Order: sequence, then structure tokens, then C-alpha cells
Amino acid sequence: MPERSSIALSGAPGSPYTRKMLAVLRYRHITYRFMTLSAAKAQGMPQAKVPLLPTFYLPDPSGEIEAVTDSSPLIRRFERDYTGRSIIPADPAAAFIDMLLEDYADEWLTKAMFHYRWVYAADIKQAAEVLPHWRSAAQSDAAIADQSRAFAERQIGRLGFVGSNATTGPVIEQSYGRFVDLLNAHLKEHHFLMGRRPGSSDFAVFGQLTQLAQFDPTPMALTLARSPRVYAWSAMMEDMSGFEPTEADWVTVATLPPTIKDILREVARTYLPVLLANVRALQSGAQQVETTIDGKPWIQSPFPYQAKCLRWVREAHHALDAPSRRMIDAVLSETGLMSLVSA
Repeated sequence: MPERSSIALSGAPGSPYTRKMLAVLRYRHITYRFMTLSAAKAQGMPQAKVPLLPTFYLPDPSGEIEAVTDSSPLIRRFERDYTGRSIIPADPAAAFIDMLLEDYADEWLTKAMFHYRWVYAADIKQAAEVLPHWRSAAQSDAAIADQSRAFAERQIGRLGFVGSNATTGPVIEQSYGRFVDLLNAHLKEHHFLMGRRPGSSDFAVFGQLTQLAQFDPTPMALTLARSPRVYAWSAMMEDMSGFEPTEADWVTVATLPPTIKDILREVARTYLPVLLANVRALQSGAQQVETTIDGKPWIQSPFPYQAKCLRWVREAHHALDAPSRRMIDAVLSETGLMSLVSA
């Protein structure tokens, strides 16, 4: 690995994407220095156009430091900039599956994370009381209390954009329960989603589980009750710096475990209809995304970012060589996901 100065980033333990990227940096042996948001501000770090966590402070093409967010593109940037211990399979077909599962974790499992945190009273109380301290603990109780109220009100007000409401709540919770069961079944025989070494999808799932399985009271209790294995796996994924992978450790599409196909069927059952309905709503200018999942209505506000996610998946599919595309199409057809890559 080339000699480089350490990467600077800011974030918070309550952010699943911060935890995702810190685990990626540890695993890949990329030197970094982590700051709280208040420390980054005190050091005069640039602000991101859209304030998301984590925020990386990286040189732009002219060498000026800029604030960069969005974990998935950052992972791919670091794949180009740093050699060794890759978290993206070299095989294009396997890399496509990895990308698809990463997107599912980042964009669908996060609905469960946000839902549980800002719907249930115990979860609201814990998040509202703890999360402001992660910005800066050296504040008076009164100041923290004011921040807690304002933060909780703001986050609860965003539930509609995530897709959590009285209509969709049961769908989200049932989906999360099924995912825990599916991941549990997979981990009985496999160390990671992508075989005997972690891929970007493993770190994405881990990021969401740092909150769902390790912090928020309601989903943590559910996860522990349904799968101590998933709970333990999420804790182990925090620091994989000592794990030594080999190229032979990757799963291939030809040897894709049935348990991964079952998870892909869950993607088709839940995330896919929302992705497609979201694009239709944005294209038509509709004020609501409307579809059905398991025969139940799904209603949420349109989300432009997830239209980008769908476009990126389709572009990745289009970029596959013909043999890889044939293998992927067979898996997508088998698991009900072909419309994901159809225009």
C-alpha cells in the first residue's frame, strides 16, 4: 500500500454510515483520523453541500480539501486509491451482487433503523438523550436537553421521507424480522455475505446493525431474541483489521449459496417495488410514492437519491460483459429481480 497521509473524517457513533466506513478503513488498513462534528468545525474543515455522516475531507482535482459524503462512491474511490484487502470482488458478476446487497442495506434496512428509532417511545428517549452528546458531551444539561428536544422533533418530522408511517410501519418491521432470520440462516454456514471474506455489502449491513442490533432498544431486543448469531456477527464486524483474506475466499455467482438467493428474494419482495414506484412518482411529478408490498399499501414521499441508486445499479448491469450479464440475469430472474435492470 502506498505511503499516504491519514484520511480525515468526522461523524458520530449513532450514524450507521459512519460505523460502516470506519470498519472499512480498519479492515483495509487505511490510516485515518476521526473527529467529532464539533472538532471538525473547530479545525475549520469545509462543510459539505448536503450535511451527511460521515464527512470525509479529501483533496479535489486541484488539491484543495473538500467535504465528501456518500459511503458507496467513497468505497469505490478508495478501491482506486489504495491497493490490497479489497472489499469488491474482482469477478464482475460477484461484484454486481455485492453492489446490489450493499444498496439494499444502505437504502432499505436504514428504513427499519430510522423507523424503530423515531417511532417507539423507549427508542426516541434513548436516541434523543444520547445522540446530542456525541456531537459534544462538554455542555450543560440544559443545553443538551434543548438539543435533544429539537433533534427528536426534526428526526420524527423526517419519517415521511424515509417511508415510515402508520401504514408502512408493520411492513418495515416484518421485513426486518425476516432479514434477521435470513441472515442468521446464511451465517450458519458462511462467514460473510460474499463468502469467506467481507465485501462492501457486509460492511453496509454491519453499519445498519450497529444501530438495529446494538443500540436502539426495540430492534436490539428483537434481534437478540431471533438471532444471537446476527448480534454477535455485527459486533465482530466492527474491527476486522486482523482478518487475512485470499482471492479464493470470494463467493462466485456459479456457487452462489441458496441463502444469498433467499436474501435477494427479500430484496425483490420489499425494496424493489419501492424503488420502481419512487422512479415513477418522480417522473410523473406525483407528490406521493404509492405501491404495495405483500398486498399491503406503501406510501411515502418521493426520494430523488434512490432514483440515483436505481440508475447506478442499471448502469452497472449494462457495463457487465456478456457472459457475466447472462449469469446475473439468471439469478435476477430466479429471485424476482429482473425488473430491477429493465428500462
